[in-house]
Amino acid sequence: MLDINKMTKMIKLIVVLYLSVMSINSALAQSSVKPSITEANAEFVYKYLLGEIAGQRGDLSLASQLFLDLANKTRDPRLAERAAKTAAYGRQQRLALDAATLWAELDPSSVEAQQATSQMMISTGDIQSAVPHIKELLSKEESRAATFLYLNDLLRNQQDKKAVLTTIKELAQPYPVSAEAHFAVAEAAWFAQDVDAAESAIKQASQLRPDWEASAQMQGQILAKKSPEKAVDFYKGFLNKNPIANNLRMDYAKLLVRLKRYEEAKPEFIKLTELEKDNPDTNAVVGLLSLEANELDMAEQYLQQSMRNGFKDPEKIYMYLGITADRKKNKSKALEWYGKIDKSNQHYLEAQLATASIIAQTKNTDAAISMLDNLTELTAVQEIVVAQAQASLLVQDKRHQEAFELIKKTINTIPNTPQLIYDYAMAAERIGKLDLMENELRKVIQLQPDFSAAYNALGYSFADRNINLKEAKTLIETAQKLSPSDHYILDSLGWVEYRLGNYAVAVEHLRKAYSVQEDPEISAHLGEVLWKQGLEEEAKNIWGKALKAFPENSTLVSTYKKFNS
Repeated sequence: MLDINKMTKMIKLIVVLYLSVMSINSALAQSSVKPSITEANAEFVYKYLLGEIAGQRGDLSLASQLFLDLANKTRDPRLAERAAKTAAYGRQQRLALDAATLWAELDPSSVEAQQATSQMMISTGDIQSAVPHIKELLSKEESRAATFLYLNDLLRNQQDKKAVLTTIKELAQPYPVSAEAHFAVAEAAWFAQDVDAAESAIKQASQLRPDWEASAQMQGQILAKKSPEKAVDFYKGFLNKNPIANNLRMDYAKLLVRLKRYEEAKPEFIKLTELEKDNPDTNAVVGLLSLEANELDMAEQYLQQSMRNGFKDPEKIYMYLGITADRKKNKSKALEWYGKIDKSNQHYLEAQLATASIIAQTKNTDAAISMLDNLTELTAVQEIVVAQAQASLLVQDKRHQEAFELIKKTINTIPNTPQLIYDYAMAAERIGKLDLMENELRKVIQLQPDFSAAYNALGYSFADRNINLKEAKTLIETAQKLSPSDHYILDSLGWVEYRLGNYAVAVEHLRKAYSVQEDPEISAHLGEVLWKQGLEEEAKNIWGKALKAFPENSTLVSTYKKFNS
């Protein structure tokens, strides 16, 4: 009796063999480089089919090796291309590089071949070997602009950013009238933290292409680092000439929010959504910016619009809608949104922490801590986050000893964790264990030398107690080098200068910190220094404004009483 299944498989194999022979002969005949084998012989067909079967079965190493062997024998670039792509897909780096190099050699006019070869060489860290292939791409006018624009992406993972900048400058040098060349140099300089070189290069790019949005975005980014006010003026000027430059308008809106110029930011949100009504990503970003600006109704509107338009991560939207509802004092609605977030989602723990905060407000702290205790399947990092949240709830309830004991228990379970040790030090300070605080902060600095908050906390503690002022200043200055835009560190720097008697320098730092955030303790410090300078009315105004917003802040209240008793 005839086995129909075997017969069917045999017929299919015969058809595949026939079609493969025909396609191989056709490919070889059409190749731009004459192969050494002009007709597919039995050995060739066998290897080609074996490569196909290996690929279908997932053995991409064998498949790519077979295709590469055939490419070497036939000198056909199509087989080299096939080998390179198969090896790359199978993460066979060495094979992929060999095949891509052969592909570029056999078909030097192929842009894709040169790109593939340069990518493979750079992925192995061999930038200099990739340069000739990149130069080949740049020599072709039709691919030059695109090549310059993808250069920094290609080199992004290289550790030596200054070497990358040198390489890109070398590649750009023959093309002084290419805006894209100057743009590539600007990007490389920015990544190498050479702000002046980045600014110089991007200005040249903008002169060559005045209405180019990508160049304008980078120019705005550079200006914002050097002078936010100049960046604001630049954005305004560009948008007046290019009103549909949505990406740049988004950058402008974000800068205004960062500068807390919410009234100016609001119309920019509206323009963005008018221009891209159905874009869920734009809706989401505008919703988040509105939330940051505390425009809660607007935030809710755009977040929900993003969800209706199919935002790819709806549970992220649930999270921010929960935050919005919480700020609107609608606790039940906030809990409803947080409850929609599935346990498997990356926002789940964040939602649980927010839920615990609401429980602490509406019920009591113990209920919130118990709820967090019941969370299961946490990673070590998540356990730390939960312990920190529980301690924070106890601190808010002024249960400082309990917070200290909780952090102490956690630190014994998960030792040598800088953030946890830092929290332990701060808990020790709150219950008056200042020697322990100092020891633990020094331990943090030893474990993580770039932990700016640890330097700042220790320096501020010394300054506040009016001891070790020389060391205090050194510690705080180190913190500022690590986090130059942190207004709390600026406050500490102002406070230690005040303790050292440098009132003019102190008030300059404190005014900068106050301009970023009118924090109650910054207000207390600034008012005290102003009072000592004889500016008593200004000090009273600052204290009065702060007391209305933070009537129970102990530092603020005690400072005010000290000078107004």
